[in-house]
Amino acid sequence: MQEPGGPMLVEGPVEVVQEDGHIARSDRPVVALCTCRRSLIFPWCDTSHRGRKRPKAPPLASERHTD
Repeated sequence: MQEPGGPMLVEGPVEVVQEDGHIARSDRPVVALCTCRRSLIFPWCDTSHRGRKRPKAPPLASERHTD
């Protein structure tokens, strides 16, 4: 299961072919792949997404002020 803006958990071992052709490998039983691209160890997640603030949701129609 993936949390929006968080990592994607994948059962290992894993090989990831990056855009530049580099192959990142992990023999761990489960790896967290970064989906937000903020990780300093991309493609692996380092929890950098946790520092990101979520944007405020727009107000509901019933909460909007009409002056």
